[in-house]
Amino acid sequence: MLAARLLAQPALPAPATEVSSAIYRNGEPLYAIPNQRLDAHYVQGPLRVSALRGLGAFGNVFALESFMDELALQAKQDPWEFRLRHLTDERAKAVIRRTREMIKNEKLAPGEGFGLGFAQYKNQAAYCAVVAKVHVAEEMGTIRALHLWAAIDAGETINPDGLKNQTEGGMIQASSWTLKEEVLFNEQHVTSRQWETYPIFRFDEVPAVTVAIIDRPNEKALGAGEAAQGPTSAALANAVFQACGKRIRSLPIRPEKLVQIKES
Repeated sequence: MLAARLLAQPALPAPATEVSSAIYRNGEPLYAIPNQRLDAHYVQGPLRVSALRGLGAFGNVFALESFMDELALQAKQDPWEFRLRHLTDERAKAVIRRTREMIKNEKLAPGEGFGLGFAQYKNQAAYCAVVAKVHVAEEMGTIRALHLWAAIDAGETINPDGLKNQTEGGMIQASSWTLKEEVLFNEQHVTSRQWETYPIFRFDEVPAVTVAIIDRPNEKALGAGEAAQGPTSAALANAVFQACGKRIRSLPIRPEKLVQIKES
């Protein structure tokens, strides 16, 4: 593909057109909100790009679910209840309710916050809701993910252990993306050139993870491989907001970004 771009008449990949594909994935909200409008723009940039796990779902769910929390705040409603009021799919409601049940005995210390994120992957695969608990210490320049809880409905569960492992791995990977990882570039080329300096989670930064499966043996099995990434990103962003009152709208969520904005 790289060589094909350098031809006199470059052979470029055709832009995706389906709403569930490529960068558009999960761009359409599952919520029953009237007067929706979805604009998708394909931009040919200067750099050759490749696929991130989950494709557009990671960024799109981060944006949608962060905004749902902002709407809930404006409406002076609980984030869980606000989402439930705007959903008609009972399976979607079930995973959200399950996460609330999972954290009912959890307490928050100063500088800590909870955040919720939800999506049905590709709007047709597994349902997944994630709650994040974070600690923000701006004076120390740290944002730490403490614990992640997920409820997932992938239809009939054929391999419960495999489904849990896949969801746990997705949450941990997405936490690293959300809080640390970033490839830097300029107008000519990528400037992140060494793995040694690439920011990524170390073992001591990995949060605790807990996964609950809602098994539906009378439903068809749904794909669950990339269901957790998007909800995790939004859950972390929403938790950071609850912890310190600052809303981050671009990833990764770095402490220096918190310093640059005033409380929302």
